[in-house]
Amino acid sequence: MTAPMKDLMPPDSFHLDAAEGWLELGNEAEAQAELEQLPRKWRDHPQALELQWKIHAQAKRWDAAAASGRDLAGAVPNEPHGWIHWAYSLHELKRSQEAWDVLMPMADRFPKEPTISYNLACYACQLGKADAALEWLGKAMKLGGKKKMRSMALGDPDLKPLWPEIQQT
Repeated sequence: MTAPMKDLMPPDSFHLDAAEGWLELGNEAEAQAELEQLPRKWRDHPQALELQWKIHAQAKRWDAAAASGRDLAGAVPNEPHGWIHWAYSLHELKRSQEAWDVLMPMADRFPKEPTISYNLACYACQLGKADAALEWLGKAMKLGGKKKMRSMALGDPDLKPLWPEIQQT
């Protein structure tokens, strides 16, 4: 097991902050340019990888986002976000079975993370597994709050085939 990585410190962290600011302004190109100012030795740092994923995701560059998510999962395998990002990116590429295969084992590793259960519900639904989707959505509701998860589900096109059942919960 690797030791946890520390947060980047100034002046290196300034590049991450600036990139995050550009991203919040909707300018992925400037965010990427700022991230590239980060010294090469820090480009595989989890904070940099997370931001790289956000840049790709916001720009809807899902192949690159999947690679960043996979890299983040490899860098910090005991944190859920890399796995979630990787699977979500695969799902956005219409590779829902691969997304399921990446995220399913993480349900046991991170049993208290509602996003994993919710996303598994979405992937199951898109794979035509309605019963599994409802089961995973039920777990997400228990973990993340029934009202919040139900509201999200009723606005999520991935779960549209289940909206009648979800409305009754």
